[in-house]
Amino acid sequence: EFSVPEEFQTRLKKLPALKTAFYALTPGRQRGYLLYFSSAKQSKTREARIEKYIPQILIGKGLDD
Repeated sequence: EFSVPEEFQTRLKKLPALKTAFYALTPGRQRGYLLYFSSAKQSKTREARIEKYIPQILIGKGLDD
């Protein structure tokens, strides 16, 4: 189990469609996103990464798809 960055938790609460789409992804894809988002040291960078990948999560794609 991976920890969900605070910035991503906030986005999941604000966007129910994002939460549904994220949890519909395979566990490997979820893990890939969480590792990528949480690897950024600054909150600003994590938020930018999350914003960039929201459209991809919504259509069911993985980080490298």
